[in-house]
Amino acid sequence: MDQLGAALRAWRDRLDPATVGFAHGSPRRVPGLRRAELATLAGISVEYVVRLEQGRVATPSAQVCSALARALHLSDDEHAHLLRMAGHAADPTRVPRMIPGSLYRIVDQLAGNPLAIYDATWQLLHWNPLFAATFGDPTVHGVGDRNVLVWQFLGELPRVRQTAAERAAFEESLVADLRATTSRYPDDPDLAALVSRLNLSPRFGELWSRRAVGGHQSAHKLVQHPDVGDIVLNSDILTTQDTNLRLVVYTPQPGTDARSKLEFLAAIGVQRMSPQG
Repeated sequence: MDQLGAALRAWRDRLDPATVGFAHGSPRRVPGLRRAELATLAGISVEYVVRLEQGRVATPSAQVCSALARALHLSDDEHAHLLRMAGHAADPTRVPRMIPGSLYRIVDQLAGNPLAIYDATWQLLHWNPLFAATFGDPTVHGVGDRNVLVWQFLGELPRVRQTAAERAAFEESLVADLRATTSRYPDDPDLAALVSRLNLSPRFGELWSRRAVGGHQSAHKLVQHPDVGDIVLNSDILTTQDTNLRLVVYTPQPGTDARSKLEFLAAIGVQRMSPQG
């Protein structure tokens, strides 16, 4: 068993199952979480957990590491240690993607609103259940496609309706924000690859050539949900000082029925109420 596998096993053994919602039912031969329980909490397969603990995974992704850290209730220092063991050493030239425990605690306190955490390239890193219920389950997309710029320029923003003017302003803001990110992390190969990919879009290429620099601004969102209809939301962007992570919180626009619709979606989750074609 390698160093990473040994650490995962030790962290799993020390965690009281009751603190993460698993009741003490059948007797346990060993303390701590079972592998299947860790897999459930982290959103990965139990087979993958076994391979990790046996040292048979070369380089688990940073996203998997963050999911494990969250599931195992690791401290920020332990999370950083896990990333280093997995080959994701902290590098000031790379866009940070480690979500600190303090940010997760804020997310937990705001569970009544859809929210998501993005990195400085607008790559989706984490979301809460109400975000998935409102905008659609992000896991239907591969990890590389969970990016706001990719959706906007190469696909379609999930369930978001924009006027022509809103779309233009949104795109200009996103591209100016990405340009600012390239100056902060000029040597990040993933960032360079993202820009190269986005240049397949003529609209992105035209905006990128302007070399405008700025920050992406908060805005309102009109979500077209297949079951509850239009939901009018305001989005507020909170940026962490050291890592440039973006916490986007969506709140009901005053004077609309958005709050009651969000409460309904919180109850039904991602399940569809209407027949699917």
